[in-house]
Amino acid sequence: MSQVCDICGKRPSAGNQVSHSMRHTRRMRMPNIQRVHAYVDGKKVWINACTRCIKSGKVKKVV
Repeated sequence: MSQVCDICGKRPSAGNQVSHSMRHTRRMRMPNIQRVHAYVDGKKVWINACTRCIKSGKVKKVV
């Protein structure tokens, strides 16, 4: 499944994981993407949406 939100475009971000001894290793921060059945332009479709978009009401879920 794609790790990109269809609503806001949130995607994985890369950075460094820093240990107590200040060693740096690369890591990825993944967004919490859910596959939901939603209305888009009056049609029922499956979309990938992050939980922030779902909770804020940007996604109209099919009941």
